[in-house]
Amino acid sequence: MEALKFSSVEELYNRLIPALNCKENELKKMGYKYIKAVDIWNALKTHKWRNSTDLSLCEMVDDILNTENSFFDNYVKSLFSKIKREAYLDEDDIL
Repeated sequence: MEALKFSSVEELYNRLIPALNCKENELKKMGYKYIKAVDIWNALKTHKWRNSTDLSLCEMVDDILNTENSFFDNYVKSLFSKIKREAYLDEDDIL
């Protein structure tokens, strides 16, 4: 069987959307309502697949569906910790 070839990362991402959505739904059922499909993609792309070559679609789907939920939770929480949070002090809003 011939391996699928993708002409761009966007095309690959679009092909993986069903698996990403499936994992997102699983995470929501487990209480991780703040983790989105795009977070799953970004976490795997930047940490697990970064130095990989010639991954098959099957291997990527397996990674999406079988990576521990805590991996995605830690990834998203690390993003939150980098966001500068400030109090909104616009007086027009409440005064």
